[in-house]
Amino acid sequence: MLLSLNKMKIFIILIFLLSNFFSLASANELIIFLESAYKNNPQINAQRENLKAIKENVNISKSKFLPTISLSGDINSVESYNKNDTSGLKLPDSNSNKETRTISVDQKIFQGFENFNLLKKSELEVEQARYQLIQIEQEVILDSVFAYFDLIFKLKNKNFNLKNVSLFERQVETDSARLQKGEITLADLAQSESSLADANAKFIASETDLVTAKTDFERITGLKFPEKFEESFRFNIKLPNNLIEALEIAKKNNPRLIIAKLDYEISKKNVEIQKAQLSPSASINFSKSKNRDFSSTVDKADQDSLKATLTWPITKGGENYFSLKKAKYKREQSNLLLNDVENLVKSDITNAWSGYQSTGSVLNATKAQVEAAEIANEGITLEYESGNNRTTLELIQSRSLLLNASISNAKAKRDFVFSKFKLLDQIGKLTLNNIKNN
Repeated sequence: MLLSLNKMKIFIILIFLLSNFFSLASANELIIFLESAYKNNPQINAQRENLKAIKENVNISKSKFLPTISLSGDINSVESYNKNDTSGLKLPDSNSNKETRTISVDQKIFQGFENFNLLKKSELEVEQARYQLIQIEQEVILDSVFAYFDLIFKLKNKNFNLKNVSLFERQVETDSARLQKGEITLADLAQSESSLADANAKFIASETDLVTAKTDFERITGLKFPEKFEESFRFNIKLPNNLIEALEIAKKNNPRLIIAKLDYEISKKNVEIQKAQLSPSASINFSKSKNRDFSSTVDKADQDSLKATLTWPITKGGENYFSLKKAKYKREQSNLLLNDVENLVKSDITNAWSGYQSTGSVLNATKAQVEAAEIANEGITLEYESGNNRTTLELIQSRSLLLNASISNAKAKRDFVFSKFKLLDQIGKLTLNNIKNN
């Protein structure tokens, strides 16, 4: 008795280890494909370049605080000839050469805080672009995950249909022999042949679906379809414990929600920038000039100039006033869109959570369906082959039920594991690092 218990414990441990091994193998394979998509996807790479470009706006905004230094110079040469005085006497020809070199420094002192708000706006735009990149990364990862698990489903679907074709081929052969013995009628054989033709048609359709799935997989991941493929839906991933927890996580991490919040903050900065167009501005200018005149009595002259300027734009034909009104309308628009996005995100997360729960229930139901269909098909097949009262139609129906149950179960496995990733995407946690850590 003790020996039997020990053997049972060892058996359970082996099953557990094998399950973890296949789950780990499947996870590692998926991560390899995701890494390829993460590195090579053109949408992600395009957004990365966009982020680099937007980061330069921060440097551009900072430059508004710094002085503007310019150098200028000119040379003027004038030659006068055929000159006469008022009495008509000819005057000697003359030549004048002038040279001027100037260095000028302009510094803006105050512009109604426009520079400060431009810098803050640029920093917000960088943060927004960063989350736009995260959003695209998560979309590509989600597409890659679906392409991976859909490919597994289409492979299994093809194998199920291929097995079904083989079963009906053997049945047609068996029924042909039984017809010669007088055990069945010609109608029974015709039913088997019709079922074989239907099985072949479904197999051809499954092959077409597999080709499409392979094409999508290669397009999204940037990798060729592997010769060896781990046909497993096992993948462990950490998810929120309940809907409330999922909603709380999304408030801090959902890219779409954060992008909308940042867009609203940017619109507020645009209002402040337009207000600066109605505010006074002050600047100073310092210039130093060197003049050379090679023909005059004064050979050279140096000049230093310091100028302070105060400007208050009263009106620009109403442009500055109407620009401010426009910015305020845009701010209100961004606020309304933010409220809409908040509701949409909440709705999407609720749907994703419900989908995760429902696909789990469907998976359990199809599992029970397969188990029942296998038992029924096995019994009906034995009774049919032993010559009992089971008809050809009953055998065909039992095999069709088993095929449909197997396909439904494989589809349910795909949908269930994908629903986990979809929920992770909605809460903003579908990142490559997060998947690796899981």
